[in-house]
Amino acid sequence: MSQAATVAEHLAEAALAARPDAAMRETCERLLIDIIGLCVAARGTDYVAATLAASEGQGVCTAFGHAGGLGPSDACIVNGTASHGEDYDDTFEGGPIHSGVVIVPAVLAAAERFGLSGEDVLRGIAVGAEAACRLSTVVPKAVHKSGFHPTCVFGAPAAALAVAVAMRMTPRQVVDALGVAGSMAAGIIEYLTDGAWTKRLHPGWAAQAGLRAALLAKGGFLGPRTVFEGPHGLFNGFARTTQGNWPALLDGFGTAWVGSTIAFKPFASGTMTQPFADCAIRLAKRGVTAEDVVSITCETAEGILHRLWEPLASKQSPPNAYAAKFSVPYCIAAGLILGGAGLEAFTEEMVQRPDLRALCAKVSYVVDPENPYPRAYTGHIRATLRDGSVVEERQTHLRGGAADPLSRAEIEAKARANCLHGGWDAGRAAALIAFGARAFDLPRLDLTPFRG
Repeated sequence: MSQAATVAEHLAEAALAARPDAAMRETCERLLIDIIGLCVAARGTDYVAATLAASEGQGVCTAFGHAGGLGPSDACIVNGTASHGEDYDDTFEGGPIHSGVVIVPAVLAAAERFGLSGEDVLRGIAVGAEAACRLSTVVPKAVHKSGFHPTCVFGAPAAALAVAVAMRMTPRQVVDALGVAGSMAAGIIEYLTDGAWTKRLHPGWAAQAGLRAALLAKGGFLGPRTVFEGPHGLFNGFARTTQGNWPALLDGFGTAWVGSTIAFKPFASGTMTQPFADCAIRLAKRGVTAEDVVSITCETAEGILHRLWEPLASKQSPPNAYAAKFSVPYCIAAGLILGGAGLEAFTEEMVQRPDLRALCAKVSYVVDPENPYPRAYTGHIRATLRDGSVVEERQTHLRGGAADPLSRAEIEAKARANCLHGGWDAGRAAALIAFGARAFDLPRLDLTPFRG
């Protein structure tokens, strides 16, 4: 990086020159079908209804699974909120961050509003997802430790970059879009206290913020060139430092696609809970039952305690279904008793089941100082049984991630199941899968078949 150019200027230059390779295109296709399927799955929920009720009127953009059209900003908020609402969306090991649920809604809204081609949509989604993933690794763990949600904080500038590239803006406009988006970044993680809905909103907010920032820049609005590394910039505000690993963001951007390793979740819960659920499922397959268990102790990473383990009494007795998604004890109980942690595990009725709550109360943790988080997301269970024996399971990675990715067939099966869960028939689900394979080759995207 030269002395003269800023981080944003280097990023803009690399993003405008980027052309996604075959692996990144495949990831973008998976993101497209996964996210639309998630929107359909959530279309009947109370939080989506509340989000729709706050929209400002009709427009040309699609809210997936809903009739009519919305304005671009409203479509961003509804689709971003719906696709993230069940915490069943994509994630990135090393961040962590959810990139697709921000970037895809933002770029699709711009595509419908301005008639963008499939090729431009692909480039926008690719560079936006890549930027979000890389931004989350500049100062690992710091944003979460400061009380903010990286998906919302980094999602806003990443979405601005995505829309600006998709709309073929000039280098200066791209830099301004990034600079403006820095003042729109947000997202506190206080939802952890009581299972409130605000985390669900974060991707939708970041998507509409990024879209608005790009449009402001296109109109000539100036943003700070030093939005990332400046003394009052994004990282100073949300990570409490300007001493970031800028090569993690810039080196190889647009040629070495770290976003091609984006993980697709097999379960509908917080990312780092999922290896623990897998461990519990394997214990059940070994014949261990909840009634056999006297206690469970898990080795875990210090960096996830404040989100998924503490306060322990609350995690052992989650107050509602949404809070249960961010409770390792509950996800272990779901894995052992239910055999999984899909959508059906996180209903208000299910989280009150006495057998699940009884097992939750038996789960505690110890910190493993050698745990590799955030480079890898691990799971561990050591269960003491009534006969005095001790059984143990370990998992060194996130299933669905780079070490054990889901196949295209599994992603498509997940999308079909989500569509059926949301009330679509098999024909509409099949149409979505077919669309995902050809969308980026179209001269213009027509998303109206996915309304209603």
